[in-house]
Amino acid sequence: MTDLFDHLGVAATDLEQSKRFYSSCLAPLGITLLEDHSGGDGPAWLVYGTADDAPFFVVSGARPSFWQPANTAGVSPVHIAFVAPTRTSVDGFYRAGMANGGTDNGPPGERASTTPYYAAYLLDPDGNNVEAGVRA
Repeated sequence: MTDLFDHLGVAATDLEQSKRFYSSCLAPLGITLLEDHSGGDGPAWLVYGTADDAPFFVVSGARPSFWQPANTAGVSPVHIAFVAPTRTSVDGFYRAGMANGGTDNGPPGERASTTPYYAAYLLDPDGNNVEAGVRA
C-alpha cells in the first residue's frame, strides 16, 4: 500500500506556542521535530515526522504562499488524525497536549467505529482538532 499523503500542514498564529504543543503531544506517538526553521528572518516553519522522508507534518509560522488573501490561521480549523502505536501512547498524547496549551475535545476512550478504535481529541492553540487513535 502506498501512503495517502506526502505531507500535510497547518498555519499557526504563534509558532513557539505551537512548537511546544506539537513537540510534546506527538512525542508519545513516535513523531518528532525533524526540522526547525524558526530562527531566521524569513518564513518560519517546523517539520514533524518519523523519519527524514514522507509523509510529514508541517506547522507554518506565517500565511503559506499558496493560501488565498482572506485565509488566516484558525479561521477555518482542520481535523488531523495521527496514528498511535498503542493505547498508552494515545493517553500520553492527550496528557502532554493538555499540559502544553491544548484544550480537551474528547478524552482518551473507545470510539464508535466499524473496528475497535481508541482515541483522544485535542484542540491545538489555533483551534484545529488534533486526534490520536489506535485501531484494534
